[in-house]
Amino acid sequence: MTAPLGILMLNTKFPRIPGDIGNPESFSFPVRKKAVENANPDSVVFHNSPALLEPFLAAAEELEREGVRAITTSCGFLAMYQKELAARVHIPVFTSSLLQVNMVSSLLPANQCVGIMTISANKLGERHFQGVGIAETKKVIWGLEGTHFYDVFTDRVSRFDRQQATRDMISQAQAMVREHPEVGAIIFECTNMPPYAGAVSQALGLPVYDILTLANYVMSGVFRSAYVDGHPGTSPGTGSVSPREATTVRSCI
Repeated sequence: MTAPLGILMLNTKFPRIPGDIGNPESFSFPVRKKAVENANPDSVVFHNSPALLEPFLAAAEELEREGVRAITTSCGFLAMYQKELAARVHIPVFTSSLLQVNMVSSLLPANQCVGIMTISANKLGERHFQGVGIAETKKVIWGLEGTHFYDVFTDRVSRFDRQQATRDMISQAQAMVREHPEVGAIIFECTNMPPYAGAVSQALGLPVYDILTLANYVMSGVFRSAYVDGHPGTSPGTGSVSPREATTVRSCI
């Protein structure tokens, strides 16, 4: 059986529909979720509480011991902990979809840039950009403040209207591109946004990337298929050596 992707979860009340990172049906591979104590939208997004770092590090170590092959998180704002989490464990860590910003930027012509749709443009800032190495990258930041989507996924309200959330995502993406026609691709910071990626891409005619595109990319590298007589076979699976079993440590040069 394929070893799972580990997900460090915030404690939330809102629904986890297919496409959301908290719904196992969003993935073609198994996942293992672990809630982090005292981590919620308020403490992570609005207060950037430094006291949360150690609980996240401890939870990441637990997931590694439990056998996951990579680790992600349920909030793109945890980009602020990317370097610390990656340094603590011995498996790939991708805290945020924002890790795709530099790659996607390199796909665009020089007169275009990435547009980042986030739950809160007021709170997404340099600490997060520095964490994933995009502080100097040209980008547009667009928040969902003032929408039904924002109210639901910050746990302000309990009633969830999926159709209204879809309208919010499309209308806000359209507003971003009207105001910033230089946007040539969109990245969703928020891990609750992927269910609406298809609708936004179709409405604007632009590529859309999110935490699921990054998860699929990372896990496709973790589990590569062998080629037998020119045809793809099966993954080596549990027969391969895990990073924790390696005995030789080399430095990057």
